Amino acid sequence: KIGTITENEMLQLEINFLSEQTSKLNAAIEVSDNVQDLRSFLGINNTVEIETIVSDSVPVFIVPEKDALKYAHRNSPDLESFALQELEAESMVANTKAANRLKADLYVEFGLTQTDQTLRSAYRSPLDQQLVSLGVRIPILDWGVGRGRVEVAKSNLSKIKTNLAQARTDFDANVFKIVKQFNLQSDKIRIARMTADRAVRRNEVAYRLYLLGKSTVLDLNASISEKDSSQRAYINELKIYWSLYYGLRSITGYDFASNGPIYLPEVQFNN
Repeated sequence: KIGTITENEMLQLEINFLSEQTSKLNAAIEVSDNVQDLRSFLGINNTVEIETIVSDSVPVFIVPEKDALKYAHRNSPDLESFALQELEAESMVANTKAANRLKADLYVEFGLTQTDQTLRSAYRSPLDQQLVSLGVRIPILDWGVGRGRVEVAKSNLSKIKTNLAQARTDFDANVFKIVKQFNLQSDKIRIARMTADRAVRRNEVAYRLYLLGKSTVLDLNASISEKDSSQRAYINELKIYWSLYYGLRSITGYDFASNGPIYLPEVQFNN
C-alpha cells in the first residue's frame, strides 16, 4: 500500500500544481520585465547575457546614527534645496518692500524748432526758440496695494519656513529610520538563511518518511512549499539589505563599509 493516495489527496495535488504553474508564468514575466529594465538602465543590447548570482554573505557592519546624520547634512542635495527655497522667499520679501517705497520719476524734455520745404534742410541751423521742460512725477496714494503685497510676501515666507522646518525634521527622521533598519537587516538575513536551511532539511526528512509510508503526500507537498517560500523570503531579505545599503550611500555620500567618502570615477575622453 506504500505510495497509494486518496482521490482527495490527488485533487489537492493537482490544484497545487496548477497554482504553481500560474505562479511560475507570472514570475517568468516579472523576470523578463526586470531584465529589460536593467538593460535599458545600463545601456546594453540584448546580445549580452545577464546572470543573477545570489550571494550567501553580505558585508556586516554597524552604521553610527550620528555619523550618518552628519554626512547626510554635509552631502545631501536636499538640504541645499531647502536653503535655496528659503533664500528665494526672503528675496521676494525684500523685492516687495523695495517696490513699495516712495518712487519719483524725473523727466526732462528739450526741443528745437525750424521749418523748411525739405526734411534735410529742416535740421540745419535750428532757430533760437528752444523748449525745455522739467518735471517730477510722485505717486500720492496707492490705496494700500503695496503694503498688502508686502504682507502677502511675509506670510508666504513664514509658511515656507514652517514647511522647511518640517521637511528638515522629516529628513533627519528618515535618515535615522534607514540606519536602524540597515543595522538590523544583517540579523534578519542570518535568520532567514537559517530558516531556509532548516526548511530544506525538513523537506528531505518528509521525503524519506513518505517513502517509508510514515507520512502522507500532502505533508510532503507542504514541506516543499515551505522550502520554496523560505528561499523566496531569504532572497527578499537580501534585496532589502542592498536597497538600504545603497540608499545610505546615496543620502549620505559616504561609504560606511570602507569608512571613506564616495568619489566619482574620472572620465577620460579620447581625442
